[in-house]
Parts: sequence; structure tokens; C-alpha cells
Amino acid sequence: MRPRSSSMVRCPMDELVLIGIGTGSPNHLTREGEAEIRKADCILVPRKGSRKSDLANLKRGICVTVLGEEAEARILEFDMPARESGSDYLASVDAWHGEIRKAWDAALEAKDVERVAMLVWGDPSLYDSTLRIATRLRPAPKVRVVPGITALQALTAAHAIPLNEVNAPVTITTGRRLREEGWPEGAETVAVMLDGELSFRHLDPSQLHVWWGAYLGMKDQVLASGPLAEVAERIAETRAAARDAHGWIMDTYLLKRRNRDVKRW
Repeated sequence: MRPRSSSMVRCPMDELVLIGIGTGSPNHLTREGEAEIRKADCILVPRKGSRKSDLANLKRGICVTVLGEEAEARILEFDMPARESGSDYLASVDAWHGEIRKAWDAALEAKDVERVAMLVWGDPSLYDSTLRIATRLRPAPKVRVVPGITALQALTAAHAIPLNEVNAPVTITTGRRLREEGWPEGAETVAVMLDGELSFRHLDPSQLHVWWGAYLGMKDQVLASGPLAEVAERIAETRAAARDAHGWIMDTYLLKRRNRDVKRW
């Protein structure tokens, strides 16, 4: 660390390290990720309200596992702003990212740190906005990324299935786009993320097979799979019960169209 300044003006961090931590299991953290946590002057951890306190606690638990008694001194929590809903989705997300950047600044105000780490669910490269928010920081720190296990890796591993068919592409999309645009043109395999509404219910279920999972890699992991027409309602009921029990849920699913003679179905 730098020598402390008496002016109490925040010294901008030199480096921000984004560490992918997988989908909840401490075993998903790589050795590189562990090393970066040890080197960090502080670890920023968001609070998302009492109903989602388990999310912050899971990140704190990972820090304790790596740092032991040093963890509490290095963890720096901040309140995660809520996103305002609006008719212009992209504009509301942009405004939300700005508020998150302000929350980071406020948490680091007067903290004399050079290297800051943030633990990112899954992998920072896949449907996560931490990298985009980091570009708003001024002065801009050096940003480094430690890759993690993605939700799609955890999902396919849990079901023991390959992501793609032989010599076939995979489309990765969001629940919002699936609802608004339907089945992606020409797609055979579709991975759906950020879907709080189980948007597969807007599709014709015939010829579709689904693999769904929540709390992937954790002790509370729940899975379901089968022809969409047969398991859609069971997934919806299971998801609702799990969210009520935990106060939060992280889930994702894979859809495949039965255009080929796939014998394992």
C-alpha cells in the first residue's frame, strides 16, 4: 500500500482485478483466483438487501476460505443500487451502471489502496456487466480478468451433456430476447441466461428438450430435464419454491430442437 495521506482524499486504485468465482461452490475458484485474492488490498463485495444476504455471505465465505482471519480487514461492502425499470431497457441499464460506478467510488472514498479485487459470479466475460462498469472509472485503473467457470459449463457438467451437437453451433441469448423475438432463426441449440420469467413458456414446446438448473455447484443445486412440454410446469413450480425458500435464485437452461435423430433423447 501507499503511505497514508492525511488529506482523506481518495487515492485512485491502480489496478482492478475481476475474479470469476463460478456459480457458488468454493471449489470453482481457480488457483489463480486465490492468488489474486491474497494480493488484493481490498475486496469489494456488494450488498443486495436482506433477502439476498446469502449472496454477499457466499462471497465473504470464499474470502475467509482464502484469507482466514485477514478476510474481515480486507472486505469492503457497498450497497448495490437497484435498477429502475423503464420502457427503454438499454437506457435504464446504462443509468444503473452509472449508479453502480458511483457506489464503487463512495465505498473506496478515502481508502488508500492500490489493488482492488471484485468477485464475479460465473465469468466476467459472459452476460456480466462488471467489465463495462469498470470502463467508467476515472482515472481509469488497469483492469485484469481472472476467468471463472461459467453457468453454462456448470449446467452441462451437472447434466453430463455436451453443449453442442456434432459440428453444430450454439446460440447464447437472454430471456428477454427469447420472449420478444422467439426462437432464434436457424438455431438448433439455445442457451438462455438472465431469465427470471422462464421465457421458454412463450415457445411452442413441441420438438424442444430442456436442461435446467439452479444453484449450480452448490449444496442446494436443483436440476430438471426432459421434453419441454412435459417438464415446463415442474420447472416453474420448483423454481418458485426454491426462490421463496432462499430469497434469491440463479438459474439457467439449455434448449435443443430435435431436428436430428438424437438417440439419447
